[in-house]
Amino acid sequence: MSEPAAGRSPLTGDDGLARCPWALSAPEYLPYHDTEWGRPLHGDDALYERVCLEAFQSGLSWLTILRRREAFRAAFAGFRIERVAAFTDADRERLLGDAAIIRNRAKIDAAIANARAALEVDGGLDRLIWSYAPEPAGRSAPSTLDDVPGSTPESAALAKDLKRRGFRFVGPTTAYALMQACGLVDDHLAACHARRAA
Repeated sequence: MSEPAAGRSPLTGDDGLARCPWALSAPEYLPYHDTEWGRPLHGDDALYERVCLEAFQSGLSWLTILRRREAFRAAFAGFRIERVAAFTDADRERLLGDAAIIRNRAKIDAAIANARAALEVDGGLDRLIWSYAPEPAGRSAPSTLDDVPGSTPESAALAKDLKRRGFRFVGPTTAYALMQACGLVDDHLAACHARRAA
């Protein structure tokens, strides 16, 4: 999450709970922050969805993607890898005409290519992505957003491996956002109520 919203330190909401400041910058962020972001996510299709959404987010606000997530799910067959891997040119044109999603040809092509690449991952996408989760020992909880890195050696290695396998739109920063969102790392601020107990 690279949203520098509402300050850099934890903020207290109307419910009295301290949260990462971005969680209080838009109504849609609050449930996402409290119940989803930073929590371990498993399953090939679920992780494929996040790879795609992080790619679509590139150059945009995450809020733009979050507000369109259900439309993306409908457009991309629930992000079921086998279904998207079978998309045809007609599906590509359908997606390019769908005003409910981000109509970026390169990103749409990447989502389809990434599904096809995911089918080829020996052991599955879940196993591959989680093999890059850093050891939590030695990682101190960030106090402010300034303490949260934009990428790490692990995210650079994950991005390199995904690219080698034919994935697109998966640079080190995007890979790190994926790692944050899917709970491979816990970048909730130290005072945030949603931070997992060590």
